[in-house]
Amino acid sequence: MLTVIIVIHLILAIALVGTVLLQRSEGGGLGMGGGGGGGGMGGFMTGRDTANFLTRTTGILAAGFMSTSLILAILAGGDRNQTSIMDKPAAVEQPVQPVEPEGPKVPQAQ
Repeated sequence: MLTVIIVIHLILAIALVGTVLLQRSEGGGLGMGGGGGGGGMGGFMTGRDTANFLTRTTGILAAGFMSTSLILAILAGGDRNQTSIMDKPAAVEQPVQPVEPEGPKVPQAQ
């Protein structure tokens, strides 16, 4: 089931990027939103119709993307046991005894 949701999530992500790139922006972009006489798709839809369609499509894809993100987050943390740091006793530190150094490690001349 997790694999199916991940595949749907990836498809939604790619489609969302595509619809955002197709929208007409002030700087141009890919600009399928139309320009002058009747739209960018051969007069099929006017510029305003294309913009409304792409805006609605972007919203639907974004809602689907967010919902699959939430589902994946819930499924990823679903098998964990809920614990609290207040349930664990505090760690008591043992005093450290100083260690006396040993003799030199290199052989000495006699």
